[in-house]
Amino acid sequence: MAQSLYSSLLLIALCSISECVQRQYHFINEQKNWTEAQRYCREKYTDLATTDNMNDMIQLNKSVNDERVWIGLKMTHDNNWHWSSGDPVLFLNWASGQPYSKDNCAVMRNGQWVVGPCSNTSFFICYNMSRGLVFVSQLMNWRDAQSYCRQNHIDLVSVRNQNENQQLEKFINDRNSSGSAVWIGLFRDTWQWSDQSNSSFRYWKPDLPVNQYYEDCVGVERYTQGHWDEYLCSSPFTFVCYEDKLIVIQQNLSWSEALRYCRQNHVDLVSVQSVEMQRHVMNVVKLASTEAVWLGLHNYCSMNMWLWLSGDMVCYQNWAPGNGSTPENCKLENRKGAVQSGGDQTWISLPESHRLNFICRNY
Repeated sequence: MAQSLYSSLLLIALCSISECVQRQYHFINEQKNWTEAQRYCREKYTDLATTDNMNDMIQLNKSVNDERVWIGLKMTHDNNWHWSSGDPVLFLNWASGQPYSKDNCAVMRNGQWVVGPCSNTSFFICYNMSRGLVFVSQLMNWRDAQSYCRQNHIDLVSVRNQNENQQLEKFINDRNSSGSAVWIGLFRDTWQWSDQSNSSFRYWKPDLPVNQYYEDCVGVERYTQGHWDEYLCSSPFTFVCYEDKLIVIQQNLSWSEALRYCRQNHVDLVSVQSVEMQRHVMNVVKLASTEAVWLGLHNYCSMNMWLWLSGDMVCYQNWAPGNGSTPENCKLENRKGAVQSGGDQTWISLPESHRLNFICRNY
């Protein structure tokens, strides 16, 4: 009994360890236009700064020593759908004929999605790590609802598949007797990160962006708590570069060979211990030339469990169906963990002799 209690407490402790930021930000105290800043960052580091969440923004702002700096967001002519939380858009459930207008925010009504003006006011659904879904019966426009969720919970809700959509529909029906539409975290815009990242995190000043085509590059303003504004790309500002702590190696090696390569040339094979880290992996794994990419995940047969190379237990899990359990013949095959480079980029179990690309970490 005591041993069982100790094991449970140990698991809770290990799974509570926070993870470090996966980008290193560098403030460059030279004034350049946006294109010149982009070229400098690509030559010296990885690219102009990308941010995935408020934690990234906090780290970026700590590095800044000027009132206004360029980051890597620029307007394009493509209008794409994103989730406010940064989750990839893998599933859409539009009502018949939707989206029929040029509006940019989505509500759920009767289990289906409808596009509408972001300035409309509706109830909304937040997501909270401990409580799950949270119904907020306050009328707000989409951006105010987003700010409320980020300040009080995590973010507006994302919907990744049909099962989650059905669960959300039932949750709303149980709490929304009026049957009115409610905001979800889906929005679209024309902005794209310099590094082609899928990050949908936005941190605009109130009432922005205006989306004027002659002001199509983004800067961070320190005196507005690091909020973003639109500027002429030709304006001379200082800027922030980032150095990615993850790198895809486009060589086809066995898991043991990949491990040796990372430890000799970088630090180690990557561990994926949170949703945030999985998003970073999803951004870099698209550069791979193999259908799956090695992670630092191995099966510890004698304990009937998977572990990261650091020795950490697998707390956050993103296994594809049918993967993640310990096979009966794992000692013979020495199975290791990989992430799929396509589809929804879930993890799979493979014999370590398979030859794949792999992800090293630089931190």
